[in-house]
Amino acid sequence: MSSSFLIEAASALLKFARSTSDPNVAAALLDKAAELNERIATGTVSTSDTSPNAPDVATYQSA
Repeated sequence: MSSSFLIEAASALLKFARSTSDPNVAAALLDKAAELNERIATGTVSTSDTSPNAPDVATYQSA
């Protein structure tokens, strides 16, 4: 993930935290935004794609 993606994600989390009336949800969102900010500040942003690989797909020929 790029640092610009993490900045956007942290910004969205902060917006959601301000809009909610549940203090527990707001606190959890703020914690996650702070975690993302820490990753950006320390430079621990991974640029590799960590998504799982698609399974092999067998192709069948019709007779």
